[in-house]
Amino acid sequence: MAPASFELIASLVLRETSIIYEPRKEYLVEARLHPLSVQAGCSSIDEYVQLVMRNPVERQKSIDALTINETSWFRDNAPYQAFTETMLPALLAARADRRRLSIWSAACSSGQEAYSIAMLLDQHLPPGWTVDILATDVSTAMLSRVQNARYSQVEMNRGMPATSLVKYFNRAGTEWEVVPSLRSLVRTRHLNLAEPFPMIGTFDLVLLRNVLIYFDQPTRHGILRRIHPHVASDGYLLLGSSETTLDLPADLNAMWDREQIGRVQAHRPATQAASTIAVPRPHPHIASGSLTGARP
Repeated sequence: MAPASFELIASLVLRETSIIYEPRKEYLVEARLHPLSVQAGCSSIDEYVQLVMRNPVERQKSIDALTINETSWFRDNAPYQAFTETMLPALLAARADRRRLSIWSAACSSGQEAYSIAMLLDQHLPPGWTVDILATDVSTAMLSRVQNARYSQVEMNRGMPATSLVKYFNRAGTEWEVVPSLRSLVRTRHLNLAEPFPMIGTFDLVLLRNVLIYFDQPTRHGILRRIHPHVASDGYLLLGSSETTLDLPADLNAMWDREQIGRVQAHRPATQAASTIAVPRPHPHIASGSLTGARP
């Protein structure tokens, strides 16, 4: 693709999502836009870029294609082990009065992270408890995939244990579909992490893994500031393994404590910061799915 076309697309993605496509990433942009170019009947990527600039529908398709959607089931495993062995028991003890957990999968991609957590909760949550898992992403196409909850065999081969495949999926033609009882635990919402957050409440666990690395430093710092009020005072924020050592300014360091849990470093709201920051309460009309698929 021509340098001018790459610059147009990189500027569009940066403006709409704050994700950075640096020079030398032309090959990646071409690979992701090529199927859309063919579908639109364009003779070249450059012609398709011009179409994107004037057609809102194609613009959204290109943004969806160029947002980072790398994911797998139980990715890296260690965070999920830390959750079931340490975080979940602590949260169960702290929430014994209300018997409800709230979890946010930020930048959820096609939903493997949210449904991986849902499987673990189905296995480890005591009877009578309810859970609400919010899955958000900047890509509307990815949110549709979470809602449809269907995955190809290639996707299932990326980290899905055979026992979980049998228990939590039904065959749907050439794909695998998440069973209704598990799907009822996950709801979706469009959210751009680089913009002001809507009123989404507070969460016992926030998964913001492997996404900050795609933003510039000011955007990363802004996201961590905005996300702080949405983590319960005794809750957990999990970043990607390469993101836990990010250099933070003094005010951000004061807002977060770091806690080593096995091989995972969790971020928790600092005690001194929690007393000075207003924490929004969950919206009263947000429902939670139970592990039987019913609504409370």
